[in-house]
Amino acid sequence: MKKNTYLGILAILCALCTFTLSTSMMQKEKSINKNKMNKEIYLAGGCFWGTEHFLKFINGVEGTQVGYANGNIANPTYQQVCTGTTNFAETVKVQYDPQKVALKQILELYFKTIDPTILNQQGHDVGTQYRTGIYYTDKSDLATIHSIVEEIAKKYTKPLVVEVKELENFYKAEEYHQDYLDKNPGGYCHLDPSLFELAKRANSSANTDKK
Repeated sequence: MKKNTYLGILAILCALCTFTLSTSMMQKEKSINKNKMNKEIYLAGGCFWGTEHFLKFINGVEGTQVGYANGNIANPTYQQVCTGTTNFAETVKVQYDPQKVALKQILELYFKTIDPTILNQQGHDVGTQYRTGIYYTDKSDLATIHSIVEEIAKKYTKPLVVEVKELENFYKAEEYHQDYLDKNPGGYCHLDPSLFELAKRANSSANTDKK
């Protein structure tokens, strides 16, 4: 009797373990599939604190990370980047769901945060690390990028100096730079705060359009 009870309990425990493992694997697979559906674009718009904060508000942006793009050394520090000798640009890695937001809309919003005619400066921040740039990893995005850049160029009398290049390298910035304005509300930002509201309204518009 005791042996049968023991075996019964053992069978239940095995079933529970199998169910838990199966559920965990399904959740992991779902997460992997979701990540596979996401795309990425890298945007340099001056100081990356404000640029990241702005981009996070866009509906469909699933993740952001600030770092240094297209430089000439490995694993740069912020201090090295600030010397102007590494050729890195302060850049935001943007992971987005193309089912929720198109690259076209992300770029249109991005251009509202920069003066695309000024080289190596945005706001009061001056230096090569503050240049503007669009760095792609998927060559199929080039047609969209060029189309937006050409459309924006029609609005200016001066030529645009926004770099459009394939991403060569990207190094994550120090942890204190990540989500800086979330950690430091009211901290330094070169962007007009009204731009954050613009991004929020874009979210609402995107959600309304899908209804």
